[in-house]
Amino acid sequence: MNDIIIGIDLGTTNSEVAIVENGKVTVIADNGSKILPSFVGLDGNGEILVGASARNQYLIYPERTVKSIKRLMGQDARVTMAGQAYTPQEISAIILKRLKAIAEAYVGRPIAKAVITVPAYFSDTQRQATREAGEIAGLEVVRMINEPTAAALVYGAGQLNAKRMLVYDLGGGTFDVSVVNVQSGVVEVLASHGDNHLGGEDFDQLIVDRVLAHIREQYGIEVEPHGKAMARIVRAAEQAKLRLSDEPFATIEEEYLLERQGTPLHLTMELARAEYEDLIADHINATLDATHIALKGAKLIASDIDEIILVGGSTRTPCIRERLFDEFGFEPHGEVDPDLCVAMGAAMQAAMINGEDIGTVLVDVTPYSFGTCAVGYLDGMPYPYQYVPIVHKNSVLPVRKSEAFETYHDNQREVNVRIFQGEDPDALNNVEIGEFLVEGLLDVPAGNVITLTLDLDLNGILHVSAREKASGKEKAITINNAISRFDSGELGSAKQRIDGLFGNSAAGEADSVPESQAVAAARQVIKKAESLFETVSAEDKEDMVDLIEAISTCLENGDEAGLREPVERLNDILYYLES
Repeated sequence: MNDIIIGIDLGTTNSEVAIVENGKVTVIADNGSKILPSFVGLDGNGEILVGASARNQYLIYPERTVKSIKRLMGQDARVTMAGQAYTPQEISAIILKRLKAIAEAYVGRPIAKAVITVPAYFSDTQRQATREAGEIAGLEVVRMINEPTAAALVYGAGQLNAKRMLVYDLGGGTFDVSVVNVQSGVVEVLASHGDNHLGGEDFDQLIVDRVLAHIREQYGIEVEPHGKAMARIVRAAEQAKLRLSDEPFATIEEEYLLERQGTPLHLTMELARAEYEDLIADHINATLDATHIALKGAKLIASDIDEIILVGGSTRTPCIRERLFDEFGFEPHGEVDPDLCVAMGAAMQAAMINGEDIGTVLVDVTPYSFGTCAVGYLDGMPYPYQYVPIVHKNSVLPVRKSEAFETYHDNQREVNVRIFQGEDPDALNNVEIGEFLVEGLLDVPAGNVITLTLDLDLNGILHVSAREKASGKEKAITINNAISRFDSGELGSAKQRIDGLFGNSAAGEADSVPESQAVAAARQVIKKAESLFETVSAEDKEDMVDLIEAISTCLENGDEAGLREPVERLNDILYYLES
């Protein structure tokens, strides 16, 4: 029996572990999620937290939590966590140990070997630091491969004809672009370029700066000295960025963010996608400059490229797809989840090293674009039926996307929404699959914003809703069988990427002395509350955070008697939320 070799994507924001089984790639899930947030923390008892639990702790105790350690790999640096100093290799090793434990729970046997991906633009020093992190974690790093190469393996599997691919990899902390030649299963990198300090976190920071400026203008307060408030703003900025990938507006809300002269400060701020894309325009321009440098290095021009592959969660930003389309004249590929395809490619490389046969990776995607028509321009002339795609061809199912439109006439009281399937810029040349009328709009000048949302599920059912932003008035329809089902063989292959539930304990947790029932119950209620942070209202989350802080203080001080009241109150909130 061969040793098992796992594939690992050790990312700035998120990390994943994958394995090839019977020729198919599985990204291994832990507690229902294939993505492990790259956060590491120490709780009040000195136990290691990795992933979502550490990310949730970051909101309350940022001083006990480390994030984005990948940006420090290869540097002679230390980070402080709960008053203790750690090297970047040590923090990365904790993440790797957790991924190793997730994989071991999945396969039911020890694992000691891994293929780990690194940015193509990583230096030798950064690569060596990654290898050292693997060694600290108890893993023999049998190979490191570049992230764009790993992605190209996924998309190039089974292809016989030669293709030149451009892999555009924009993750949380790094950007890579590679020009790759793929033929007969051989992936050859022709040229690469990138920036090890450009990624989605820089986008987040621009939103954070915008929020801080808003608070400064509205309240005259500098938030930077307040660590917990800053952690909440950073998290809110990340969530706003994610929403803006699918919706035209995002509201940033944080109640009881700070207190000023005894009065609580509540943050409420709307950010439009257009404003966000203006904020990040210079960063996107930098990625396109790097793209042309890579093309020049490969002695190619844009027209020589056959396919563009999107890698990294930050590529979900709509303007990136649009800018690449403008540069190359065709739609980029994004069928495989951009957060997962690097780990999948690492697993494929690991299987090749182990002498295994690799099959094609298949996923369930929509074969058409879906959208509406609007007044615009066609061939340089005004045209009332310009096609506006909202869900693009090859989007992974299920998918939900929104776009904002404006009324064309003053005092326009109704809008006729027509839904089309197809790719032609003239909507009338596409297939109309549904229509409905939104009536009773506000009696206002032209420019009234209507948000149109398309929600396509795995069964090919398209849910369409139109909402007047100012009033909240909404109308919706459901379109059955918007697409034909794929054949059972393709669906079966796609669904073999199995989710599973594994053990809850983080790898590397310290052995602890037996706890009293009260202390154990307190720790359990904290974990339960933190797991709900992303689904509760801002007001409920604020109450939960306050109670968690009170419970944690009692645990730190050994005050079991003081646990009773905050634990009871937190349990009451949880009971209410689950009712």
